[in-house]
Amino acid sequence: MSEIVVVYELDQPAAGHAAPAGAPASPGAASAARVPRRVHAAPAAPGRSGAAGPRTLCGKDTFAMEKARRMSAEEPETPWYPPEYAARVCPDCAAVVET
Repeated sequence: MSEIVVVYELDQPAAGHAAPAGAPASPGAASAARVPRRVHAAPAAPGRSGAAGPRTLCGKDTFAMEKARRMSAEEPETPWYPPEYAARVCPDCAAVVET
């Protein structure tokens, strides 16, 4: 598979709702209290390595999603998503990545 970019589908921030311990830092101070509802995979935008294309692998629009920190592809046993958000991985995106 070509390069994938991990993106977060975010919930609206809620008072007293903090990111899990060890959660990746998100760009921008306002997003620090935002926890992903779902973690998706998107193909990289053509000619823009590291930038998400317009749709996730499950077909959702990436416009309002936040890009995750870059994952290392050096170790094949590491997952494509941040491990601290394993329970939030989109099952449809995961199925496509694993094929």
